[in-house]
Amino acid sequence: MIAIIIIAILVILVIAYVAAYNGLVKYRNRAQEFSSQIDVQLKRRTDLIPNLVETVKGYASHEKETLANIVELRNSVNNASTLQEKVDADTQLTGALRQVFALSESYPDLKANQQFGQLMEELSNTENKIAYSRQAYNSQVQSYDTALETFPRNIVAGIHHFEKMDYLNIPDAEKAAPEVKF
Repeated sequence: MIAIIIIAILVILVIAYVAAYNGLVKYRNRAQEFSSQIDVQLKRRTDLIPNLVETVKGYASHEKETLANIVELRNSVNNASTLQEKVDADTQLTGALRQVFALSESYPDLKANQQFGQLMEELSNTENKIAYSRQAYNSQVQSYDTALETFPRNIVAGIHHFEKMDYLNIPDAEKAAPEVKF
């Protein structure tokens, strides 16, 4: 009778251990999936840049410095090695793209150009997807990190060397409230 109880306890412990391990793997994989989604959206966005630059070139040929800066920032997003580096580079690219959006106000023909309008719409939609992906990633990282710290998963995490994941941080430049002047 005691042997059956011991076997039952061992089976329960093994099931709990396996469930804890599988749960940690699930959380980690979901966070990695959201990280990949951010990468996909950043890639989509950088793929739109050459078309935008070519469209603007036809209308604002003397804005070569602005356009060259956008291409350079696009390349820095593509060449970044970590997700946080990509997000930081993308933040700089966003600032440069705002200059292009402002250019459209100075060039009514550019603003009226159908291709430019479609590109702006696609970029805007992609921005929304990137923002959503960042939020989803950070939420999943929070769930994963919490699972790593709670009992009994913290024991399983220690045995299998699961490590905490970092949140995506907003660069300080974006944290500041925009200045409004009248």
